[in-house]
Amino acid sequence: MVGSMSVKRSITIAVAHAAWVLMITPVAAADRPNILFCFSDDWGRYASIYREAGRPGLNDVIHTPALDKIGRSGVVFKHAFVSAPSCKPCRASVSTGMPFYRCGSNAFLHHQEYGKTKDPYKSLPGFSGLLVQHGYHVMHWGKTTNKPASLVDRTHALPINHFSQAVCAAPDIEARKKEIFSMVRSNFRNFLDKKPKDKPFFYWFGPHNSHRQWTRGSGKKIWGLDPDRLKGKLPAFLPDVHDVREDIADYLGEALAWDAMVNELINELESRGELDNTLVIISGDHGMPGMPRGKCNLHDFGSMVSLLVCWPERIKPSRKVDDFVSLMDIAPTVLEAAGIKPPEHMLANSLMPVLTSEKSGMVEPARDHVIIGRERHVGQAQRDRAPYPSRAMRTADYLLIRNFKPDRLPMGVVYDPNALPKDLLMNHYLAYPDMDASPTKVFLMTHQESHKKHFDYAFSARPEFELYDLKSDPDQLKNVATDPQYAKALQSLTKRMMDILRETGDPRVVGDGAAFDRMPFVDPKHPPKKWTRKVLKF
Repeated sequence: MVGSMSVKRSITIAVAHAAWVLMITPVAAADRPNILFCFSDDWGRYASIYREAGRPGLNDVIHTPALDKIGRSGVVFKHAFVSAPSCKPCRASVSTGMPFYRCGSNAFLHHQEYGKTKDPYKSLPGFSGLLVQHGYHVMHWGKTTNKPASLVDRTHALPINHFSQAVCAAPDIEARKKEIFSMVRSNFRNFLDKKPKDKPFFYWFGPHNSHRQWTRGSGKKIWGLDPDRLKGKLPAFLPDVHDVREDIADYLGEALAWDAMVNELINELESRGELDNTLVIISGDHGMPGMPRGKCNLHDFGSMVSLLVCWPERIKPSRKVDDFVSLMDIAPTVLEAAGIKPPEHMLANSLMPVLTSEKSGMVEPARDHVIIGRERHVGQAQRDRAPYPSRAMRTADYLLIRNFKPDRLPMGVVYDPNALPKDLLMNHYLAYPDMDASPTKVFLMTHQESHKKHFDYAFSARPEFELYDLKSDPDQLKNVATDPQYAKALQSLTKRMMDILRETGDPRVVGDGAAFDRMPFVDPKHPPKKWTRKVLKF
């Protein structure tokens, strides 16, 4: 698990892991599981199995039978987080079992070429490549990771990746939906048909459909999701107005499409009698795009994700687990299940002891936190291509965020103060580039005086330290970092987080702490320019 790399925790998990290894027999080649890894783009924690009793939320208006089935058949992780809420850093971390900040060029979404500088990412083997070396039949479909490129298949990707556009443009919506879902199953079936009989398979399914842009009004048109059913269910940092509710309803429609696609894969496995010995892992790379506190943010709305795992032959069903888990733990988990020793460099820890336990609730007490972070998403977000470096520690009681450069704006700067709303709806590079273009973004920027607090949640400068008491403030609205009542908690959490970052070799804190501010990440050909912070007004 990310972050929990204190000596005490490492020893605790090592002992637990050793005990688990002694309890099982070595994995014979013929008994190795198939592995289906479903990893959606920009899909956060949106499935009906994640509804919270007594607390209204977005999941109340959707039903996801396929995702719920996986959760009921195995384990629902209630505290799963990404290493970084940006696609490339997250996927690099998932693939290598390393914190995003140890993934070299892939620590950023947009980075400069390493050139003659050695790129640490190239020396980190991805788990799928190791599966190939150990006899697995492997394929990545759609948006996955750039390791290994030779295994990526994008057959029929366009209509599946741009689901709402393809469906809304069709004369017969239901027929087009069925056609697209049939493509998903056909691609998977073709992959399975090519599998040698003596090999298990690994299939990484990565559609792009929940990534913007999707068609406005598609949630209602395709799925019957009435935006106004969301009234009173939005987190408090979002304005509860029709434009925002419609934007979210359209996004939730993408989550329903994702559920239907997963359903096709599961049905194909069941029809072949392959599901029982298949390790199924379902998750996504970060939270909702184009929203305050969402994608690119270290708050829960941006960094907490779904994680559903089943393996009918090995994992006891109907369990909900409270352990804190980073998605980088997926790499050693997959390798362990396949009987492959994880590389020594991996800082992540296998989830197999948790998965094969019969307990619900807290299984491994040492898994009591995660470390999350970000450096830069869009390269042009700051005028000098500088990052917005932040790290966070999330525990059951608190979220601590440290913003190392509080003089910078978290979502970047304004490039065109005269931009029109219609332009901002399509081009997020015009203003605050680290928030995707969206109707919600346009609403906030055109109503910033009447919705000032919501505008500030999204775009305004943030202090060096943010601390949220989650028991009294689950939406993470009130920063108590300067409250004397929380001084001890702030000091303790900060020390713990910084110690972990140093132990795990975070370039932001080791040495002079400026590695991410120099080449190859920041291009010296584009030196910092003086600029005036501007706010768009319409």
